[in-house]
Amino acid sequence: MELRAYAYIDRMQPSFAAYIGAAVAGDPPVAGMSELYIEVAPGNEVFRVVDLAVKSSDARPGWQIVEREFGMLEIHSASPDSVKHAGEVILVSLGLNKGQRKKPEIASSQVISNVDAYQAQLINRMKRGSLLIPGQTLYIMEVTPAAYIVVAANEAEKAASVSIVEITPTGRFGRLYIAGSESEVRAAQQASVAAIQMIEGS
Repeated sequence: MELRAYAYIDRMQPSFAAYIGAAVAGDPPVAGMSELYIEVAPGNEVFRVVDLAVKSSDARPGWQIVEREFGMLEIHSASPDSVKHAGEVILVSLGLNKGQRKKPEIASSQVISNVDAYQAQLINRMKRGSLLIPGQTLYIMEVTPAAYIVVAANEAEKAASVSIVEITPTGRFGRLYIAGSESEVRAAQQASVAAIQMIEGS
């Protein structure tokens, strides 16, 4: 059993929460809620631990995903204590502790200034969030394990006035696309990188 990611979010920011609420397959969270993402291998373990989480607390599941290699779940609640309790129940059931989670690594962190209209249209065809407007600055981050990208996204919004274009928290790499003015995007980049670097793990 491998605990690939254990990512707790204390307070979901408005744009981040709106994006996640539109993307999840289950119960949609709203701004201000606390949230927990767990990524495990083998992936099928997510079904068992989601069951334990919802039966042991008032936390509600937004995602339980099994993809090619890993499984990922998301739970949320207006009560941070409920989310933390559900996380503890999951760790006990897995026979693991939070210190055994993998430390995230930033695979890519890049800023593209003054995005061309044609490139903006390519990105807009694959987005779920805000439209990328030509002339804006675009920031793209890749992180592994993938689930940690949500921490980067939420912290970026705390630090700067940016638009969330796309978040992909599953697979081998998590990806974040955010857009805005040059100065705001640079501030968001710094906050995203710092948030990932602060996460401890093995």
